[in-house]
Amino acid sequence: MATTVWFGAGAARSVLGERARVAVRAGGQALVMTVAAAAALVVPVLAVVFTALAVGQLFDHGPLGLYAAVPSTALVGVLSLYWFVRRGAAWTRQRVEREAGERWWVVYSPREALEQDVRGFWWTGASYHRSREVARLVQFVRWAVRDHQVQREGVWLLANPVGVAVLLGVPMALVWGGLVFAVSATVDSRHFFGLNSQPVSLLFSALIGAVLAAAGLSAMPWAVRMHGAFACRVLGGGPQQSRAQLTERVAHLTETRADAVDAQAAELRRIERDLHDGAQARLVTIGLTLGAIEHLMATDQSAARELLAEAREASAKALQELRDLVRGIHPPVLAERGLPDAVRELALTSVVPTEVTVSLSGRPEAALETAVYFSVSELLANAAKHARARHAWVDVLHRAGRLRVVVTDDGHGGARMEADGGLRGIEKRLGTFDGMISLDSPVGGPTTITMELPCALSSPRTSTSSAKV
Repeated sequence: MATTVWFGAGAARSVLGERARVAVRAGGQALVMTVAAAAALVVPVLAVVFTALAVGQLFDHGPLGLYAAVPSTALVGVLSLYWFVRRGAAWTRQRVEREAGERWWVVYSPREALEQDVRGFWWTGASYHRSREVARLVQFVRWAVRDHQVQREGVWLLANPVGVAVLLGVPMALVWGGLVFAVSATVDSRHFFGLNSQPVSLLFSALIGAVLAAAGLSAMPWAVRMHGAFACRVLGGGPQQSRAQLTERVAHLTETRADAVDAQAAELRRIERDLHDGAQARLVTIGLTLGAIEHLMATDQSAARELLAEAREASAKALQELRDLVRGIHPPVLAERGLPDAVRELALTSVVPTEVTVSLSGRPEAALETAVYFSVSELLANAAKHARARHAWVDVLHRAGRLRVVVTDDGHGGARMEADGGLRGIEKRLGTFDGMISLDSPVGGPTTITMELPCALSSPRTSTSSAKV
């Protein structure tokens, strides 16, 4: 019996010792996290201030000092801020990985390779530059600004101090408050229960301070775990959220598939309606007219000739409607000559004079070509109908595995992505191919709509040209 009690007490001491070690370790982590969160905000500011003072001292506060201080402080501030953004997020991920015992996979968007055209200019994905170094810098800045993971890390730089203050503030206040309360008993005159005795004051101060510190330390592991969960939510991903990421991806694919099915069903209904109300009705009319002609041939040949003329006119209209219907399903020029010539044909038939620039080294897949073609067709129609534009430009190019189509018009602007509008329909159409659309349409114009889709080209043929109407 005594042996069992001894082993039970030993196990209890072991459990308490382990909890104490975990609490103390969490307290150390909380202290380091607090210092890191504060340094991420303070150090870039101090770097900017010291750089400005150093440059001003170097130029002896002369007139050139201001021109040198502005770019220098801006460069130092941006570099130090970017360093803390990336390193702070990386350190947080490492800490969460150690606690969870699992790898935190991080995926950044790919950096597009610089391409040099025949003129010697370097293409960054958005602009051309003569210098390779300038192009690389512009491309890096553009990537850092547009990458969703880097954006999350920038948000984490501001959210981390808030999370530390809210989640770790109370436990740390209890720990440090308890320690200060216990230590300050030696220099402060305190009375407990009306007893004016220093030993009693020291004993109760130490006891109250220890209880406060123990309460703070016991809550510290929970606070650190909550801070890790908060980091996973802000930074995205994390060891605990791999299933959530897969669920989100499945939901996105389900939505785009549903949009594609709905669009296909609507297109079939449109074709059926056009056939029923157009060509089919005209063919029925032609059949009735031919029956009437058959009865009039022997009695009234002049009336039969008039009906023949009407039948011929009706057959021509029916043929034109069938051609228009086929063109609306899949234009022959798109199937035979590809997207460049199809877009040029849109420019030639557009109400708004349109300039087309195409730079493709091959042909995209047929379904993607069709989606882009009808998107450009709808945008040009909107430019003429809603924006009242006088000129439009269409740029089609392929760089680093992505097809980029930019449609610009000089209309009055003010376009919006409304819930049931045409632009939202284009967005759904492109979403089937993991594409995206961006809109820049200030009031007064111009309106620039950019469509980007991941795309692989088939043939090595080069097509780079422009057309004006």
